[in-house]
Amino acid sequence: MADLAKVEIDLSKLSGKERDKAILRTGIMAELEAINLYEQMASMAGNELIRQALLEIAREEKTHVGEFLSLLTEIDREQAEELKKGEAEVRELREKLSS
Repeated sequence: MADLAKVEIDLSKLSGKERDKAILRTGIMAELEAINLYEQMASMAGNELIRQALLEIAREEKTHVGEFLSLLTEIDREQAEELKKGEAEVRELREKLSS
């Protein structure tokens, strides 16, 4: 698993909207790493209360991903369009596999 402390992001070379997009993408990456970490720890936890707490925290991080993604698609129209294209490609693949 990647160590977030080692992820170096130099936002000083970016400005305005480009910096904002980079900030949001970095937030998404951090939240996805946190989800993976909490779910892995939950699978190892011997105490059910701890396991359930970790899974709930992971769910909250998924909400954060959604918040960051919503903001990103609001300011980056190209990203929004590419996400739609990706969804369409998955639908097409699913249809091919089910026929």
